[in-house]
Amino acid sequence: MSGAPKDASLEPPLQSFDLVRRLAAEALGTALLLAVVIGSGIMGERLAGGNVAIALLGNTLATGAGLVVLITILGPLSGAHFNPAVTLVFALRRELPWAVAAAYVAVQVAGGVLGVWLAHAMFAEPILQVSAKLRGGPAQALSEFVATFGLVAAILGSLRFRLDATPMIVGLYITSAYWFTASTSFANPAVTLARSLSDTFAGIAPSSAPAFIAAQLAGAVAASVVFGWLLKDRS
Repeated sequence: MSGAPKDASLEPPLQSFDLVRRLAAEALGTALLLAVVIGSGIMGERLAGGNVAIALLGNTLATGAGLVVLITILGPLSGAHFNPAVTLVFALRRELPWAVAAAYVAVQVAGGVLGVWLAHAMFAEPILQVSAKLRGGPAQALSEFVATFGLVAAILGSLRFRLDATPMIVGLYITSAYWFTASTSFANPAVTLARSLSDTFAGIAPSSAPAFIAAQLAGAVAASVVFGWLLKDRS
């Protein structure tokens, strides 16, 4: 869920890796992220004894911690986007070619689906599922707009001022956003699509996904515009 601008950023190391390895890193990172999200949701629900708050807490802590690790180890390879909304922002900022951005999005979506299936396999769940968990309504869409706006703000701000802290900042933001947004902060179109294929604690019904994705993309673009202005040097 991170990213890299082309000046004071992760961009110089990216030039050391060919596109195939960068795409592999994006696919692997998104797959592991979804395995964390779905797997910790299943584990949390099984151990919480019906206490949804405890199940969500377990899901939250695992996701935030997993993001810190994944961004740290894969950021120097691909920028560690793991998120089509983040990839869109860096394409709009002309820091990622559109053809590469399209390839990133394709492998993120594929990796996310594989990560869901991996989590199902680890917990002896049916591999192929479709979620029945409705997450509809304007409040949910607004929550996803806010969650994604904040995520992109955290990424751009940390890359501008505290590059070394980006993994921690993104992980901490997502940890908090699980609790301050009504939607529990999906903030990621690839994650949303993949979670629609899991009828478990972290799932989302396919009918609810389009509104989530539209709000996520809108939030990402809005944050790109606002923080592009806020962080611009006077020169």
